[in-house]
Amino acid sequence: MDSVIIIGGGLGGLECGYILAKNGFKVTVLEHDMQIGGCLQTFKRGTALFDTGFHYVGGLSEGQSLHTLFRYFDLLDLPWQQLDTDCFDEVIIGNRSFPFANGYDHFVERLSEYFPHERESLKTYVAFLKKVGDHLFDSFLPRDTTEFYSESLFAHSACQFLNETIHDPLLRKVLSGTSLKMELNADTLPLYIFAQINNSFIQSAWRLRGGGSQITDKLADSIRSLGGEVRVKTTVTKMVENSGKITQVEVNGSEMLTADWVISSVHPAHTLALVDESKFLRRIYRNRITGLKNTFGMFTANIRLKPEMMPYFNRNLFVHTSDADLWHIDTQRVESVLVSCSVPENEVKCTSNIDLLTPMYWDEVARWYGTPVGHRGEDYVAFKADKTEQCIRLVEKQLPNLREAIDRIFTSTPLSYQHYTLTTEGSAYGIRKDYNNPMGTVLTPRTPISNLLLTGQNLNLHGILGVSMTSFFTCAEILGMETIVKQLNLKK
Repeated sequence: MDSVIIIGGGLGGLECGYILAKNGFKVTVLEHDMQIGGCLQTFKRGTALFDTGFHYVGGLSEGQSLHTLFRYFDLLDLPWQQLDTDCFDEVIIGNRSFPFANGYDHFVERLSEYFPHERESLKTYVAFLKKVGDHLFDSFLPRDTTEFYSESLFAHSACQFLNETIHDPLLRKVLSGTSLKMELNADTLPLYIFAQINNSFIQSAWRLRGGGSQITDKLADSIRSLGGEVRVKTTVTKMVENSGKITQVEVNGSEMLTADWVISSVHPAHTLALVDESKFLRRIYRNRITGLKNTFGMFTANIRLKPEMMPYFNRNLFVHTSDADLWHIDTQRVESVLVSCSVPENEVKCTSNIDLLTPMYWDEVARWYGTPVGHRGEDYVAFKADKTEQCIRLVEKQLPNLREAIDRIFTSTPLSYQHYTLTTEGSAYGIRKDYNNPMGTVLTPRTPISNLLLTGQNLNLHGILGVSMTSFFTCAEILGMETIVKQLNLKK
């Protein structure tokens, strides 16, 4: 029986484990933390259950992109809650509000109520997004790698596309208003990422009652039922390369494990650091990977609410100041906040907690790097308190009773993500992809070491959909893409 060691028990690692276990591999997943899940971890504070990084997904209705993948992973029977199809996202700019509706025609009609002069441009916009979405699984078909990087939408500017398609500056801002699902960087963001992510949410939008950890918990249970092993508190401390292959994986500084294949779902730079000097990992390659820039992280205020104080709203709010530049974010002051609440249990009409998220660059917290969790000093506490207050001030204009409904607030920064999930610089979306250099920033699963593969959000696409797609790309390096296409029942 072929065997595989998977480093990292987040979504990408567990999905790879599931695919390979389903294909007869002996799977061992190694997670350094006390619990699996990565950014899908949940945590409890009193009776309130909070998600670490998961808030909602797109494209989960039958026949849509994520539905195809989650059907394979047997994740469709979880307690999914579809968001309001008439307004799954509400974009608020200053004192004006704009609805995002599900369905391409419906999306156009709702926004055309506010921008009647842009109806035809909106039709062009959604037609392009739909075309990208309809061809999502074309990436599983054979292609010339060089041509793919030079000709694909990874090599085109998202910002330029938006500017050329939409004439009204306010509408461009509105369409950029759900930007906290990606890093809107005018100088780098590839069109493919912008189009694919926005398309999936226009298809349909869903929350998960009971937290995102249900996804990774079920994957882990499935791996175990297929004979695999999922270990926590197991830190990979070294990989031993011999003749171009990883022959041993050292865990916790002492135990040595062996396998035919090794898949790493942690940051590529961290992965390479686990391998001692090797002629197969040349310095120029190491320097290129470690030199890649990362997307910004998030500051999160997880707010536990007093009982029966905040009615549940079946949509997300994206609140922006009137002067926010969404394509050149200044994180020194809070200009944009994503507001999401948890789905109530047992037919209760009020939510128990609410999350406020705003972008945060690593530079803002780098001075506290290396300090222990919970003991970073009064200045760090004050820094987080100030960010929290800025978020609340911006959001309470939309939720007037928010402040009085607060029971307790728990905060996290990119330092928290870096510590608990080994996410380099606490990056929210992994390595920054650059349309000016797609070949250098959009990574493949292969490494110069023949049996060492990569997976996860750092390769090509981030988010639930992107990581799920990437897990199949990684496993195709072992099983062959023909097997993947057949098992997903994709039409060539």
